[in-house]
Amino acid sequence: MGETARILIIDDDENIRKVLTTILEDEGYIVESVDTAKKAIERTRKKFYNLALIDIRLPDMEGIELLTKMKDATPKMRKIIITGYPTLQNAIEAVNRGANSYVVKPFDMVNVLQTIKEELRKQQEEKKYSQEKVAEFIETRVRELEEEKEISYKRKP
Repeated sequence: MGETARILIIDDDENIRKVLTTILEDEGYIVESVDTAKKAIERTRKKFYNLALIDIRLPDMEGIELLTKMKDATPKMRKIIITGYPTLQNAIEAVNRGANSYVVKPFDMVNVLQTIKEELRKQQEEKKYSQEKVAEFIETRVRELEEEKEISYKRKP
């Protein structure tokens, strides 16, 4: 990825936060964790995270509702819902509200790590695509301005 990805874990279960933090840090990620949606919103307003792992059931707000609030605050952050209560309805609602992926507890850590890597790869592709589009726009606009300048120069007596 070039730079170290920053991951925020949002889960009210301290053991899950500790295990995920340890494993992800061993993989080379910068990891922070919080136990409530309110703390997650505060953190994402102060810092940039490449990715968030969001428990679907939090003490102060449903993870699905948090998705929407986080999308508004940090639209480029990848969001993965984690749940011990998988249902088709939850999965559909999570995707409709901005989740990029959905992972079921108990974790298959190989699957979790693969999902994280895939989401970070997609994020990098989107960033590269956005940079290319900005560069194309600038190049096109420079040509337009040069032509406008040339036309106005020819019109002067």
